[in-house]
Amino acid sequence: MQSVRRSRLPRFEMWHQILIAMVLGLLVGYFIGEPAKVLEPLGDIFMSLIRMCVIPVVFVSLVCGITSLSDMAAMRRIAWKSIAIYAVSMAIMATLSMGAAMLFKVGAGFGLAAGNVSAPAAAPTSIKDALIGAIPANPFRAFAEGALLPTIVFAIFFGLAINLAGEAAGLVRRLFESLSSVVFTLINMVLKFAPIGVFGLMAYVTADHGFSVLGHLGSLVAVNYLAMLFFMIVVCSVMLMVWRLNPLPFLRKMIPVQLFAYSSASSAATLPLNLENTQDRMGVDKRVASFVLPLGSTVNMAGLACYLGTVTIFASNAYGIELSFTQLTTVMVTTTLASIGAAGIPGAALVVMGLVLSSVGLPLEVIAVIAAVDRLIDMCCTAANVTGDTVTAVMVAKSEGLLDMTCYNNTGTTSNDAPQAVAPAA
Repeated sequence: MQSVRRSRLPRFEMWHQILIAMVLGLLVGYFIGEPAKVLEPLGDIFMSLIRMCVIPVVFVSLVCGITSLSDMAAMRRIAWKSIAIYAVSMAIMATLSMGAAMLFKVGAGFGLAAGNVSAPAAAPTSIKDALIGAIPANPFRAFAEGALLPTIVFAIFFGLAINLAGEAAGLVRRLFESLSSVVFTLINMVLKFAPIGVFGLMAYVTADHGFSVLGHLGSLVAVNYLAMLFFMIVVCSVMLMVWRLNPLPFLRKMIPVQLFAYSSASSAATLPLNLENTQDRMGVDKRVASFVLPLGSTVNMAGLACYLGTVTIFASNAYGIELSFTQLTTVMVTTTLASIGAAGIPGAALVVMGLVLSSVGLPLEVIAVIAAVDRLIDMCCTAANVTGDTVTAVMVAKSEGLLDMTCYNNTGTTSNDAPQAVAPAA
């Protein structure tokens, strides 16, 4: 009888645990006050665990992402078109989100104390120096020193070398596939400490700043939603019009997929529904849809690029650290590359956030505060990601003459052409 009672107890998902930890931390920090600052080490330990994961996670996941593109054959042209559109989309999202965050001054007045953390690294004197500094003269030294942008560059070259080596590199490819499984397990282990870390740092921050933290986090969520909605409606419409396509059928037919993506917060879970919708209702040839959409679920992270861009400006304003034009350019490039490298990683934003913030010397302690609203932003990120995947598939199909224009322009809503949700594999 006791075991039956235990089985009926509710099991909280990770984002539930983090939200509960945030509320408890806020209450403890507000009502206990100064003594609650003793909980700060809980957050510091969590931040150390996050830093521990950044280098191996980014390197292994990016190499695996590139090696997964090795079998192109007849799809080579379609693959490179897709990758180019994905990269441009992510760069646009990173730039737009930083502009929106600066316009609305997200995080300004938060007043986090930069004196409690290590001083930001000196900004490069020029874009030329930044580009040269991104090339690792010694990749192992870059790993040891936590030089994150050189690590990404080396991972790209290393992944391409594996592809070019062909069958001779089969053992290395399988090794990285195994390492990817280990990295997934490592991330899951670390994220189990997230509620504890969020509780400790939220208690400390609230003891220092009071409930003003909620207003700043709310503005961060609002700006992300505005930027992602702008991407899904305006940017995607412009992209389709450049390809001489009417965006209205696309926007209408994407709604069920976007709602499913938003509620599930999983690009992988949305993929079966998106494949059916793209082929049957958008008129994209199966050969294009079956290649571009799975590739996008791995490579395209336009929503994450938006998220990382706003977080960088949020942290900059919160700590009162002004970023130069060169640093903003570095953030845009790093965010684009990091979003590709983070594809498919559980808790990707929290891990990759450290990469982007470190690239311009911003303190990482703000990550634990942002983790409280990570789930809310991640839901919209997923909707933006799958929208970017689908608009890319439509554009590539149109350029290859593989788009059924009659099907695409048909906006009928009969029961036959309404997509049915397909239960994702466990």
